[in-house]
Amino acid sequence: MSLGQRAALVGAGLLLAIVPLRAHHSLTSEFDVSRPVTLTGRVTRLEWVNPHAWLYIEVTDEDGTTSWKLQMGSPNSLVRRGWTKNSVRVGDIVIAEGSRAKDGSHTANIRSAVLPSGLRLFTGPVEGKTS
Repeated sequence: MSLGQRAALVGAGLLLAIVPLRAHHSLTSEFDVSRPVTLTGRVTRLEWVNPHAWLYIEVTDEDGTTSWKLQMGSPNSLVRRGWTKNSVRVGDIVIAEGSRAKDGSHTANIRSAVLPSGLRLFTGPVEGKTS
């Protein structure tokens, strides 16, 4: 293999390594951390998928009922924080705290959720830690 072929191969390898890093977005690219939200609602669905699990709730207030889509960490990170697929069930009432979506939709990235048992579980990196 010539030096040029080796350089091309190394360059291609570096490019392939960088592409997955760009695929994951920053929290602040989609969510406004200066717009905190606390939502109390009934669970309608939990999607235990990568790269983010999603919790869907219906929030009822004086204006009616609104469906919210709540982004959480990856299933692997949730398990490390005490979550299981059975932590919440459809119909459970939860309290979620996080940041609203920048686009104004009824979407939020949540930091924690208080389960029906009263247990608070975190959904993403604990402050000061990245894992």
